[in-house]
Amino acid sequence: MSVVLRNAQRSVPVRRAPLRRAVCVLRAALGASRFDVGLVCAGNALMQRLNGAYRQRPEPTDVLSFPFHQLAPGELPRPRCRDEYNLGDIFLGVQLIHQQCRDAGEDFADALVVTAAHGLCHLLGYRHDTEPAWEQMHRKEAQILEELNRLTGSRLRPLTAGLF
Repeated sequence: MSVVLRNAQRSVPVRRAPLRRAVCVLRAALGASRFDVGLVCAGNALMQRLNGAYRQRPEPTDVLSFPFHQLAPGELPRPRCRDEYNLGDIFLGVQLIHQQCRDAGEDFADALVVTAAHGLCHLLGYRHDTEPAWEQMHRKEAQILEELNRLTGSRLRPLTAGLF
């Protein structure tokens, strides 16, 4: 199945091929390689509109996930037809992520991958609205990033590290 990546902004250059490859590895680490994923690199204006419309927070954000299926954490969909082999869509707020990386002296490409891992976990039902849910999501993010690190020699860590 595929990872469809669309760059819907022009402010920040995004190296799409490495990001797509990383998302494929992360999706496989989640046991979901049979499912399609949409990945949209968005600017602040689009992220602000989406965040306002869907979360009632009218400011840009780093990631929004729109799951195709409603799942319990870690559950995989049970598709009944070809059209249901879809995890959903992840919108990456690349302008905001880029600014945060510049301010913190972090690598932008690494931050995109870690943020995409966070979004993938949301597509599979993981949340971080309570401490136990955050702990569960943090463990899953660490697990899939460790698999990516093992395959690529990276040293990426979960986005949810400081939420609780």
